[in-house]
Amino acid sequence: DISASGVIGSGVQSKRDLAAEIASVLAFSATRNSDRVGLILFSSEVEQYVPARKGRSHVFRLIRDILFFEPSLQGTSCGRALHFLNHVFPRRAIVFFISDFIDTGFERALKVTNQKHDLVAIHISDPSESRLPPAGWVTMEDAETGELVEINTNDPSTRERYESAARNLRESRRSLLRRAGLDLIEAETGRPYLMVLKKFFEQRIRARG
Repeated sequence: DISASGVIGSGVQSKRDLAAEIASVLAFSATRNSDRVGLILFSSEVEQYVPARKGRSHVFRLIRDILFFEPSLQGTSCGRALHFLNHVFPRRAIVFFISDFIDTGFERALKVTNQKHDLVAIHISDPSESRLPPAGWVTMEDAETGELVEINTNDPSTRERYESAARNLRESRRSLLRRAGLDLIEAETGRPYLMVLKKFFEQRIRARG
């Protein structure tokens, strides 16, 4: 997911930076296992597709695209990305769907794709999406729509409403992914993720005997 919401980052790392790191780690892991690796970059449309191949030079090409590709659109359409995936990958594959999932109406597409492939969701987030620091009056902009809203972050009730809405959204997203039958990895900017990935794969190995 290379939509505009990926530029959010309350520290030195943005959500897109974190997504790129995780995608790169997974790509290198796959090539060490002699697996083919492909790439789909999407916003509100599929913007880049690299067919699956083997080899380190191919993986380096993927990483370059992940890090430096500039999207032409701002929004997010998980459904269109999933439909495209099902079209270009007719054979079963392990798919890591890396996104902040700021979208609606794609639950059926998730279920269809998870029937065709082994689909793993990696949810990328930033601390600023869950809690507000008391910083006075601030103007917040929706990265994908450009909508502006002015709020008083010193107001405890404002912070509580923001954090409550964030909790509800997070639980709604988890519920959607569970209903679709997906495994879920959650990663947040500024926090180590390698142990999270390691634990996830260890659990999958145990679950599959």
